[in-house]
Amino acid sequence: MDYQERTYRNLIQDKDLVSFQILEEESDLFIRSTQNLKFFAQQALSFFRRQIKDYIAKHPLFKEILFPYPIDKSAPEIIQSMLTAASQCNVGPMAAVAGAIAEFMGRELLKYSEELIIENGGDIFLKSNKIRKVSIFAGNSPLSQKIILEIDSKKDYIGICTSSGTVGPSLSFGLADAVTVIAPSISLADAAATVIGNKIKKKEDIKDGLIFAQSIGGLKGVVILIRNKIGMWGEINLSF
Repeated sequence: MDYQERTYRNLIQDKDLVSFQILEEESDLFIRSTQNLKFFAQQALSFFRRQIKDYIAKHPLFKEILFPYPIDKSAPEIIQSMLTAASQCNVGPMAAVAGAIAEFMGRELLKYSEELIIENGGDIFLKSNKIRKVSIFAGNSPLSQKIILEIDSKKDYIGICTSSGTVGPSLSFGLADAVTVIAPSISLADAAATVIGNKIKKKEDIKDGLIFAQSIGGLKGVVILIRNKIGMWGEINLSF
């Protein structure tokens, strides 16, 4: 797969944190922390990617299946997180892979930095001592970058994950410009954004998408954008 520049990262202005990027095969992470943790982050990324690749080598269907894969309590914790999220959302476990990597990377790097922002293909791990503002990138939608969320993660880390049927290479059966999910589990937020996004094919689907989102336990809030229409549910705080 050709490298796709994440131009939206140029819009992030965090003057109080150190920013750096790490890459390994399909994984492209942009990290902000209180100090440069690139060495530790690269090691952690390789470790978690190896766990996933080793599991796929032994269970090839894990990578291809588009519905939940059996729970495996003997699997590494990151795999169990993906399996659980997939089961909750009725999707394949790879729908949670970007969020899972961001989450487990974040949990590891919090040992070295009390504040941490990890962005992995539109999925964000956030732990900060102050309220942070996160804008929603929605491609060609007139609302893209105009919806700005205020996220409070002072007590514990939180996930903000976005799926799109019109932006990026990820598989989606819907046509939403952006479905953003906020949840304590980044793996769950990633899988939930995927399954909700699959249901949004026209503006009129927003209401049903939000109703469906409420049936997924563990979510804190959802934003759906399709062209010039927006729908929101849950603990969504907007910045004006």
